[in-house]
Amino acid sequence: MQRSESLKKNQDFQKVYRNGTSKGNRYLVMYVLKNQYMKNRLGISVSKKVGNSVVRHRLTRLIRESYRLNEAEFENGLDIVVVARPQAKDRTYHEIESALMHLAGKHCIAGKNNDKEVSDQNN
Repeated sequence: MQRSESLKKNQDFQKVYRNGTSKGNRYLVMYVLKNQYMKNRLGISVSKKVGNSVVRHRLTRLIRESYRLNEAEFENGLDIVVVARPQAKDRTYHEIESALMHLAGKHCIAGKNNDKEVSDQNN
C-alpha cells in the first residue's frame, strides 16, 4: 500500500468542503470525497479558535499519527479533510484516535466499524 499524501492547496480543501460528505462527533469533523488517484490524500484543519500555535500543532500531529497508524484500514482513492473542534484541545492521543476511527466508521470508509468509546459523542 502506498503512503498517502497531504492536501495542501486551498482549492483542494474547498472542493472537498463543497462536494464531499461530512460527519462529526464531539472532537472532530471529517469530510470525504472520492478522488481520481489510487491513494488517499489527508488534509487537517485546526482553527485559531482551538488554541495557540503549540496547541494547534500538537492536535495536527495527533490526527496525522492516528491516521498513519490506521491507514491500512481505510479505503483507497479518497480525499479526507479532518477539522478539529475546540473540545479536542486537551484530549489524549487515544481519544483523538478513537474519534477519527469512529468518523471513518460513520463514513463507511474503514475496514471495520471502530466506534469504541466515542459512539455516544455524536452531535
